[in-house]
Amino acid sequence: MNFIQNHTGEFAALLTAVFWTFTSLSFESASHKIGSLSVNILRLIIGFTFLSVFNFLHRGLAFPVDASSENWLWLTISGLIGFVFGDLFLFKSYTIIGSRFSMLIMTLVPPITAFFSFLIIGERLTLFNYFGMALTFLGITMAVFSRDGESEKLSLKLSPRGILYAIGGAIGQALGLVLSKFGLKDYDPFAATQIRIIAGIAGFALLITILRRWSNVEKAVSNRGGMMLTTLGSFFGPFLGVSFSLISVKYTEAGIASTIMALVPVFILLPAIVIYRQKVTWAEILGAVLSVGGVALFFI
Repeated sequence: MNFIQNHTGEFAALLTAVFWTFTSLSFESASHKIGSLSVNILRLIIGFTFLSVFNFLHRGLAFPVDASSENWLWLTISGLIGFVFGDLFLFKSYTIIGSRFSMLIMTLVPPITAFFSFLIIGERLTLFNYFGMALTFLGITMAVFSRDGESEKLSLKLSPRGILYAIGGAIGQALGLVLSKFGLKDYDPFAATQIRIIAGIAGFALLITILRRWSNVEKAVSNRGGMMLTTLGSFFGPFLGVSFSLISVKYTEAGIASTIMALVPVFILLPAIVIYRQKVTWAEILGAVLSVGGVALFFI
């Protein structure tokens, strides 16, 4: 019991990675049905609804009215950077270099997070932590990069623009996570997630208005299959996933938390085999083992 209490942040990050695995699969399918921009704003609205019900039952407050002005300021900035800036760039990179290589570049999030957490919060990691981070990064790289075989890997040429978009997504996610920790303080993580989501909804609403895409959102709402997938992804993403990510950074260093959360590409291997009947190489299996080993070092 003491072991779990001593590693609350690490276990929360591990659960976040599991939740985000369900989320990524759900949103990928939903985006094909109703479009990524519609999914982006609808997932936040649905996630906010889940959070409001939970917080009313858990705290007696459906909305974060007890948050301080400092909580609102930094969590709002965090939501704009993480949900709007980060996700916009990430989804754009999907259309240029594909989700596989985008995920590979997103494994840069842990070191970027560690850098921002040092600059903003003053967190320092040990050499042992960096070793675990490097091992996890190596494992994830092997698991993602080997997906389509050796021949494509040698001949593929990536668009510099696509790489820059993916790096922008990684910076957005990393900076958003660090600012979340900075703005969270001792406030409730689930209520804090509400504030971040409010900022995200406002940001996407402005973007959709500028792009004149509200008609697409209206069509998306009437698509039963797309809405079911979006609702499922919202439950595991904006509701559970984002909230547990804040629990994680509350109890452990942001760099460690983001490293463990980066296991999503490895966790996706199992449903890829079982649900989509995809072949998995030995390099992917070895990558998964290395990643789990790297994460295990954070629990020692």
